[in-house]
Amino acid sequence: MVSDASTFLFHATSKRTYFRNVSILLPMTWTSKSEYLTPRLESYEQADVIVADPYVKYGNDPYTLQYGQCGEKGRYIHLTPNFLLDDNLHIYGPRGKVFVHEWAHLRWGVFDEYNFDQPFYLTSKNTIEATRCSKDITGVNRVLKCSNNSCAIKRCKTNRQTGMYETKCQFIPEKSQKAKTSIMFMQSLNSVTEFCTAKTHNPEAPNLQNKMCGQRSTWEVIMNSEDFRNLSRLAGVNSPPPPTFSLLKTKEHIVCLVLDKSGSMSTGNRLSNLVEAATVYLIQIVEMGSWVGMVTFDSDAEIQNNLTQIVPGNATQEIIKRLPKIADGGTSICSGLKAGFQVITQSNRSISGSEIVLLTDGEDNGINNCFDEVKQSGAVIHTIALGPDAARELEQLSLMTGGYRVSSKGNMADLIEAFSRITSRSGDLSQQAIQLESKSIMLNAKEWVNGTVTVDSTVGNDTFFLITWTESVPKIHLQDPKGKEYQNANFSFNELNNKAARLQIPDTAETGNWIYKLQNQNSLQTLSMTVTSRAKSAAVLPVIATVHVNQSRGHFPSPMTIYARVTQGFLPVLGANVTATIETEHGSQETLTLWDNGAGADTVKNDGIYSRYFTSYHENGRYSLKVRVQARKNTARLSMRPPQSRAMYVPGYIEHGEIKLNPPRPEVKDKEMEVKIEDFSRVNSGDSFIMTGVPSGPLPDKFPPGKITDLEAKFQADHIILSWTAPGNDFDKGKADHYKIRMSRNSLQLRDHFDKATPINIPGLKPKEANSKETFKFKPETLKIKNGTKVYIAIQAVDNANLTSEVSNIEQVFIPPPVPGSNNDSIDHNIHVAMIILAVVGAAATFNIF
Repeated sequence: MVSDASTFLFHATSKRTYFRNVSILLPMTWTSKSEYLTPRLESYEQADVIVADPYVKYGNDPYTLQYGQCGEKGRYIHLTPNFLLDDNLHIYGPRGKVFVHEWAHLRWGVFDEYNFDQPFYLTSKNTIEATRCSKDITGVNRVLKCSNNSCAIKRCKTNRQTGMYETKCQFIPEKSQKAKTSIMFMQSLNSVTEFCTAKTHNPEAPNLQNKMCGQRSTWEVIMNSEDFRNLSRLAGVNSPPPPTFSLLKTKEHIVCLVLDKSGSMSTGNRLSNLVEAATVYLIQIVEMGSWVGMVTFDSDAEIQNNLTQIVPGNATQEIIKRLPKIADGGTSICSGLKAGFQVITQSNRSISGSEIVLLTDGEDNGINNCFDEVKQSGAVIHTIALGPDAARELEQLSLMTGGYRVSSKGNMADLIEAFSRITSRSGDLSQQAIQLESKSIMLNAKEWVNGTVTVDSTVGNDTFFLITWTESVPKIHLQDPKGKEYQNANFSFNELNNKAARLQIPDTAETGNWIYKLQNQNSLQTLSMTVTSRAKSAAVLPVIATVHVNQSRGHFPSPMTIYARVTQGFLPVLGANVTATIETEHGSQETLTLWDNGAGADTVKNDGIYSRYFTSYHENGRYSLKVRVQARKNTARLSMRPPQSRAMYVPGYIEHGEIKLNPPRPEVKDKEMEVKIEDFSRVNSGDSFIMTGVPSGPLPDKFPPGKITDLEAKFQADHIILSWTAPGNDFDKGKADHYKIRMSRNSLQLRDHFDKATPINIPGLKPKEANSKETFKFKPETLKIKNGTKVYIAIQAVDNANLTSEVSNIEQVFIPPPVPGSNNDSIDHNIHVAMIILAVVGAAATFNIF
């Protein structure tokens, strides 16, 4: 598949790109072989392509997880075992061409040029066309009604009110075509070998490519990517060299803690807090069976523990006993890293593919001196930057090696959250520690804090409740869902740190709400509660939440985009309450509610990706990120809908004047589209990011309202009714000052010359708060509109500083004729519609890969 894709991509990009090296990461459970190499930076979590069981039981469509803006890279391509092993040529076309279709989603951030929800549209000439690119692809429009092994077929009827075909009408292409474009429409056609260019692009088609990319062609977006800047064609080369494949397999999970114990770690109890956070990592977070070593450093480094396997018993305690107790000396990060490498090699393990967890709070001007050694080592470096003085180069270590990068103010709760972020990258969710709760609160003497922690049925193994405090032991009361109570005497206290108490629930924790009550006994202090657990069963995947930002470094006034993905396996979780807390090094916080509304920063509605722009910058430097996800009162549900960016499932083709149908795609019944799931709670930290260029003092208003991306329009009783989601004053925060609505008979006029289009009078229309639903009704009297024609409408939002949003998506409105019109279906009467042939693919062969 990949070899064929390389050659196809080479010619599709005019001899500019191909696949040179391909690494295939095999599951740890597979039998080792001598030809398998040790991974370096490769991991399941950061794979470009994942081969795993289907997204849902209803099909094997290849798809790309893609939720950024136009031109932004996707997360991964998902292929199923059935897709790779079955004969899918009739449905998707050659696998190599399908792979290029998905690679363009992943690498260059382009979108599909078809639309399952709106398969047809009205053209500027008032004809009905299939949503496609290019319009040169020929075919017929038919309604298919299939049962068992036979299908009835009929022509598509036109709805007089909408001017469009009836709901179940489908476009069936000719198998033999002359059109070369486009790969992002129907790569299965033999003639299709190119992406749509500005010359061949269809800007009228109501597809996601036009909506997300301002009606630009896929080739224009691709050529604007970093891959193609200053990239010329390979002259005199007719085909690319074949890709080189490497088979990689991890034998063991190897981690070395490299911990700073320099003099500055004595500030604010950082060292004692580090002891508890590292203990939490060793007992609750790291996977059982991992090999863990430890190094401490100040001006020099000292090996505290060689690699020790984490197994039930005293192995973990041996490492915990050697955690640092005294803070003194300077900071030499390179010394710590080199000693960490030595721990691994002394145990006859390869540094390549091993992981280093580096924590430091100090500046180090010599950190650049070991960058080359780090790059050559193949180790993955996770960094925890502690406090505002931690070296600014830390993030580079993580970025160059594919590690996590976390920042913390240094208090115990923050440090525990930072260590909780350093989870396994193996993709085995059954072993991953999942944070159910992380909460801190300041209490006066004798004051109580009450709350509940939900343990849902997907978790419950290896469940820990951790209580920490800053001054004195609080009174602890915990009750499980069946009424069993736990008091202070049931908790264990760390001998090395008298500011924490831990309770491990034996066996499997009871499912339901655990009620806790904490009372501060003496003076004002901060109490915190952290709860972690693991999957109850390897057979049932837990609900997880992952969080990240769109870039590791930003410069004012560019906004950062916060994404939180909530899933169970590959299934999106909808209806959750998701909030993000963004905090500076000096403690300034901003809390954002993230939305899955398909507006603003959110690309697709109801896909389990909750998004929001962040613009409230307080200072230059590091910003930490934490997300809390809660589902209450049976509001959460699993979505069974197919993902957006996927290869088209072609219903059939016209061959030699006959319609030959592929096996019908398994349909999801409406009642099965969404399935309710139980209540749950999750807390997770994201990678930190760095901001520069933030001015001191009050921030100037540099942020316009966000682009409206979900404008809808319909004609009803001689009025046009518009609806959309309100943007904010600053992207999706606050509310705009006013709107500008314009219409035209030409969609490109609205895109390129919005202010020259016909304005709509909108007295009394005042923008609502961001994320509110807006509606507006008007009679189109300013244009002489004939019945049976159409107009285009778009909106801009303007804020109180007169900053204007981008032009919204452009909506088409059909003005129906007073009497039924003729059927616009252009029929090729040479097609023998009575003859239907079902093309049947071979039996499926499957395998499992994780």
